[in-house]
Amino acid sequence: MWHLRGRSSVTAAAAAALHKPVAHLRLLLAVSAWSVPAAASNVAAASTTTRGGPSPSAGVAPRAMPSSSSSPPSAAEGTTAAAGGFRLTEPSFLESLMPKKEIGVDRFLAAHPEYDGRGALIAIFDSGVDPAAAGLQTTSDGKPKILDCSTGSGDVDTSKVVKADDDGSIVGASGTHLIINPSWKNPSQEWHVGCKLVYELFTDTLTSRLKKEREKKWDEHSQEAISEALKQLNEFEKKHSKSDDAKQKMAREDLQSRLEYLRKQAEGYDDRGPVIDIVAWHDGDVWRVAVDTQGLEGNKNCGKLADFEPLLNGVAPGAQLISCKIGDTRLGSMETGTGLVRALIAAVEHKCDLINMSYGEPTLLPDYGRFIDLASEVVDKHRIIFISSAGNNGPALNTVGAPGGTSSSIIGVGAYVSPAMAAGAHCVVQAPAEGMEYTWSSRGPTADGDLGVSISAPGGAVAPVPTWTLQSRMLMNGTSMSSPSACGGVALLVSAMKAEGIPLSPYTVRKAIENTAASISDVPEEKLTTGHGLLQVDRAFEYAQQTKELPLVSYRISINQVGKPTSKLRGIYLRGSNTCRQTSEWTVQLDPKFHEDASNMEQLVPFEECLQLHSTDSSVIKIPEYIMVTNNGRTFNIVVNPVNISSGLHYYEVYGIDCKAPWRGPIFRVPITVIKPIALSGEPPALTLSNLSFKSGHIERRFINVPIGASWVEVTMRTSAFDTPRRFFLDTVQICPLKRPIKWEAVVTFSSPSLKNFSFPVEGGLTLELSIAQFWSSGIASHEPTCVDFEIVFHGISVDQKIIGLDGSEAPVRVVARSLLASERLVPVATLNKVKTPYRPVESNLCSLPPSRDRLPSGKQIIALTLTYKFKLEDGAEIKPRVPLLNNRIYDNKFESQYYRISDSNKCVYSSGDVYPNYVKLSKGEYTLQLYIRHDNVQLLEKLKQLVLFIERKLEKKDFIQLSFYSEPDGPTVGNGTFKSSILVPGEPEAFYVGPPSREKLPKNVLPGSVLVGSITYGVVSSFSKKDDQNQHAPASYSISYLIPPSKVDNDKEKGVSSGRKSISERLDDEVRDTKIKFLSGFNQETEDDKSSWTALVASLKSEYPKYTPLLAKILECIVQKATSDDKFSHQKEIIAAADEVVDSIDKEDLAKSLSLKPDPEDEEAQKNKKKMEETRDQLADALYQKGLALAEIESLKTDESTEASAKDVFEENYKELIKWVDAKTTKYGSLTVLRERRCGRLGTALKVLNDMIQDDSEQPKKRLYDLKIQLIEEIGWVHVSAYEKQWMHVRFPPSLPPF
Repeated sequence: MWHLRGRSSVTAAAAAALHKPVAHLRLLLAVSAWSVPAAASNVAAASTTTRGGPSPSAGVAPRAMPSSSSSPPSAAEGTTAAAGGFRLTEPSFLESLMPKKEIGVDRFLAAHPEYDGRGALIAIFDSGVDPAAAGLQTTSDGKPKILDCSTGSGDVDTSKVVKADDDGSIVGASGTHLIINPSWKNPSQEWHVGCKLVYELFTDTLTSRLKKEREKKWDEHSQEAISEALKQLNEFEKKHSKSDDAKQKMAREDLQSRLEYLRKQAEGYDDRGPVIDIVAWHDGDVWRVAVDTQGLEGNKNCGKLADFEPLLNGVAPGAQLISCKIGDTRLGSMETGTGLVRALIAAVEHKCDLINMSYGEPTLLPDYGRFIDLASEVVDKHRIIFISSAGNNGPALNTVGAPGGTSSSIIGVGAYVSPAMAAGAHCVVQAPAEGMEYTWSSRGPTADGDLGVSISAPGGAVAPVPTWTLQSRMLMNGTSMSSPSACGGVALLVSAMKAEGIPLSPYTVRKAIENTAASISDVPEEKLTTGHGLLQVDRAFEYAQQTKELPLVSYRISINQVGKPTSKLRGIYLRGSNTCRQTSEWTVQLDPKFHEDASNMEQLVPFEECLQLHSTDSSVIKIPEYIMVTNNGRTFNIVVNPVNISSGLHYYEVYGIDCKAPWRGPIFRVPITVIKPIALSGEPPALTLSNLSFKSGHIERRFINVPIGASWVEVTMRTSAFDTPRRFFLDTVQICPLKRPIKWEAVVTFSSPSLKNFSFPVEGGLTLELSIAQFWSSGIASHEPTCVDFEIVFHGISVDQKIIGLDGSEAPVRVVARSLLASERLVPVATLNKVKTPYRPVESNLCSLPPSRDRLPSGKQIIALTLTYKFKLEDGAEIKPRVPLLNNRIYDNKFESQYYRISDSNKCVYSSGDVYPNYVKLSKGEYTLQLYIRHDNVQLLEKLKQLVLFIERKLEKKDFIQLSFYSEPDGPTVGNGTFKSSILVPGEPEAFYVGPPSREKLPKNVLPGSVLVGSITYGVVSSFSKKDDQNQHAPASYSISYLIPPSKVDNDKEKGVSSGRKSISERLDDEVRDTKIKFLSGFNQETEDDKSSWTALVASLKSEYPKYTPLLAKILECIVQKATSDDKFSHQKEIIAAADEVVDSIDKEDLAKSLSLKPDPEDEEAQKNKKKMEETRDQLADALYQKGLALAEIESLKTDESTEASAKDVFEENYKELIKWVDAKTTKYGSLTVLRERRCGRLGTALKVLNDMIQDDSEQPKKRLYDLKIQLIEEIGWVHVSAYEKQWMHVRFPPSLPPF
């Protein structure tokens, strides 16, 4: 998901993460740019400052570029000019809040008022449309605005079927009784029920607000309960201030426990939200769904729409929408492969004309991946126009993201800000004289040379937002706004073309909007920023009218460099000093692309175009003059000679003009980007830029050939000669094959002239772009430019192996370090701070998904592979699952989707994620991880059935392992030759050894085969003082790992046994006896014959081994575990009898005496006897515990009050005997203590003991304990606490795992 990098200083940190959404319902705003009264938005609080602004590179001479349009409109009508600069009137101010004039909408609708989007159907790929938002009820001609909603997440399991009782009510999945509306038609009388925690459906922003509101109400009840508990305690202490009676003490403790529990509950309050019930049924024709929201509290006036200002209408008020939710609420609104593919299916099923998508991210490979393939099919076969945001990662080049900026089939849109928008929507003191691209708008080219940005459109608006935001409108900006603005403009074009019978095709529409776009800058290089220019709807329609008789065709370009077996490129991109030192020749394959349903004889065979070729600079680019193109395509060569061009950025184009209709403009374009970097000298190599002058929106770019051997950079930036604060964006980008662009960025604010230092890693031998941009609105009202001095110094320590792997042996690893640039201080530091454990699936399952929403438009059925992994944590830890094959790729991945969830045996889900796993803190216990992968090719999924997954666990800081370094190979073993630091002389190597961690430092409970991972650095930053908040270690770090070796062999078992060992005959007898006892637990007692046989066997064993405690303990265990018969009273009596036999078999005096003695640690026989006595004590305690439970159960079953007192006496005697031997408040025996305290009316003490048992993380939560907890709370009368705990039960113990 795209984010704005530079909002206010308060929110800049929150926006830094690429995939953590700025807000949840951004889709709604996306609609607002083009729906009647603008649609609601869910991009949360983007402030009035955002990144933007194209600026020509220094020293670049202007060259004419092919365009059929003039510059964009200047000051909007209704504004006035004055000495102070740009001024607005009230109408022009309102118009600036929802910009339309910038793209010619006013002129178009003035000429064609009925072509306002009517007849156009748009699919919105985002995080969900709010149907209640202003402007989303009806179109301008009275039709429903929203036709359908589809989703890739939020599914509810409604597999449970219930039937209504005689009163017409059912029990919902949450346990709530629901009254069925008698008017509902249900022939089968089968009601499918499910439930959902409502927060799972809400945005983070809404959830946060609701939690605060609900906590306020909770706190009122909580404080009232605490006050009452404190009052009761004070009254008790007044009444019994001097009493030493034991019962009075226990009563006081009970009241104190109640007060303590309430206080802790208030401190640990964590609202998981209400639960809503869902009921689904089939009425004989269609499936219907009802949602019970009686548990939700709301304002009676919510949903009331305010009057809408006509000037704030969206771009296309006549267009209709379908909402396709690709943002998954479970992942903070990040898009998923499942959501994306389901959205494409929905768009085709509804025969949409357009798709708008305001999501994206950087990519490994451009124009590659499963979603890209499917999107291309949607465009080429189903003729849907796909428009998407280019990204918010500017101002550096190569920052366009997938899919909008990197895919041939998708129109990528950059973000433009006009003077009117700046003055009105952004409320700047003084608007810029001319429009510009926002500083943060992403730039091209792509890694394979394509332009990246197709067109630009207004990238900000003040639009309606959902009512839950508690405001009617909000300013939002980003390419997530420019994309819907452009989509709305294209919807007008579609509306007009349909009305006038002009054939509609994504190919012709794209050509029309690109060839008529208004140029934003005369500098050729700015095409990488603005694309072909600012969308002009009226001109595009005129172009479409003129071309309506022409073939529906698009030219696809594939380029190879002559003499190199490289992959197919979409442009020519020279980026490096070596490529600019010689002439290169390129072969261009030009292929006409028709829609898949084109007729062979009527369209393909007759197709023929004679094209005249042009280049924007014949001194650098040499091409043929003419080519003839038929359906089978044609190749031609381009010669590029950049030898004599100046250093810096240069952009050229080769384009073809139809000889018969030159008015059509360029029929195809070959983008050519040449970056000629400067070479540095000196020791160390450095570049100094002095007296750079910056005004608002100005960008300085420098391209540097990073010296071989450089690994980090130290930067000093000094500002001077300005009055008001200045804000700068610093970007650096390097392009590495088959890798995402290597990007470093910083947003820096200078409140006064000062100096700042930075450091960041670089790759030697790759060209580095340095972009320094003053934010487009920073200092906009000041007439004083900012003077900047900038120094960048390259440092580096090269090592012979960047990735170090210690193999688990005692041997160290030799490392050779060199400095190739200047003298550097070698100070190696290596830390292991994580452990990765590999797992294979214990189960794999392939299943075909329902065709209703998981069948591709091609007819192929999507198949799901579910892989189940089991892992165990011996201690609580922060963990993260990693799937190296699939992680970190959404769009550039050939597998459709990946999704995982981690749950326990109670089906409680602790974490879920997809391509970007997150750390989650888990307690000790056993867990199940399920990985869900989708594709239509079952053979591909079959290959993943044994997919390796890693569980990565963070070590606590105290357990970090700092590795040692040595100058001798035997250093780790003998302890000599420690290596600390050295001075590297340029060109002279220095070697040292990295030692493995000592056995004592290895983490506990780590399985052999696991890998400890961390990082190693070699140098230190030299230019920063120690007062700076910079890490003194060089920012260039490398991976280091250590393989956990096999566990130590335990030889203690093989040690000689004492002379008092038993004879062979005695040992054989013991083995036979123990085997017979073990056999008891596996004896089946399902039938009466089995029970009789078991009883006979027990009698025989008792006779053979009389009063043998382990035997009697096993018999008791079997009776307890036996399925309860109808006669519960007899079963409990049987347990008591078996427990008494265990107790009677033990000499308690001898046991107490033995346990009181401390045996000699070196006396093996004494130690064995001690262990045996402890086992006997545990058997005794268990027998007393089970007897106590049985006595309590019998007491609850008896109806004769005459025996109640005697039963209580027996229970109390038994309990007092138990506490002689063990702590009866521990987890193992605490249930009996809870029962005792409850019987005595001390509910607070019972609750305290029970809560301590629950908090014990030695085992996973047990539902029976939580059920008992709720019973105690209800008996005390804390209604608010009971309701809170019942809501948590849906989280801790859901009836089933949620659907993927």
